[in-house]
Amino acid sequence: MTVIADHGAMSRKRSTTWVSVVVFILLIVIGYYLTRYQDQTAPPTTPAPAEPGQDPAAQLAALTVAPEGRMAGYSRDRFPHWSSQGNSCDTREIVLQRQGSDVRSDGECRATSGSWVSVYDGETITDASKLDIDHTVALAEAWRSGADKWTDEQRQKFANDLGGIQLIAVSATSNRAKGDQDPAKWKPPVRSYWCTYALNWISVKTTYKLTVDQAEHDALATMISQCPK
Repeated sequence: MTVIADHGAMSRKRSTTWVSVVVFILLIVIGYYLTRYQDQTAPPTTPAPAEPGQDPAAQLAALTVAPEGRMAGYSRDRFPHWSSQGNSCDTREIVLQRQGSDVRSDGECRATSGSWVSVYDGETITDASKLDIDHTVALAEAWRSGADKWTDEQRQKFANDLGGIQLIAVSATSNRAKGDQDPAKWKPPVRSYWCTYALNWISVKTTYKLTVDQAEHDALATMISQCPK
């Protein structure tokens, strides 16, 4: 009788263990699908102005002023993007999720709805296909400013920098008007954004140790002189 009782206890213990395992697996599966397919409804964030930790004019003065380099050897392929960021998302889709309002994405992480304010021209856009992800300091501009000497791995990091100020979702119209021009040749149509744009530009060039040419330097100095004191 004692042996029979022991077998019963062992049987109940094994049963309890299997139930625990099954419940654990179910929780993992449910958690996975909730994470992968939930609506992207995080509060919108606007790329923050650079916080250089010192006077912007001093940071600008610390940049090396040099003539622009040549475009020999340049190709956008030398700056691999958009990189995978996990859960079927790439860099572009992460930027859209972060910078939009009420963004919803499908199972492949593609934005299917939402609202974005293009800070360059003030346009409100509700169709993600009409948005470009702009590199504050364009890839070709970076190449002419020193990135031609980087490794492809360094260029990939630059092209997919999710730190908050190098990548920004803007209207395709404004991004293509900008092209690869620096602030001496192109400024955002929304004049009130000039201060933030200049601060971000200076911060990116400082972080990546890129040079500025004289006209670019002078244009940035004019733009930051309009920042609130």
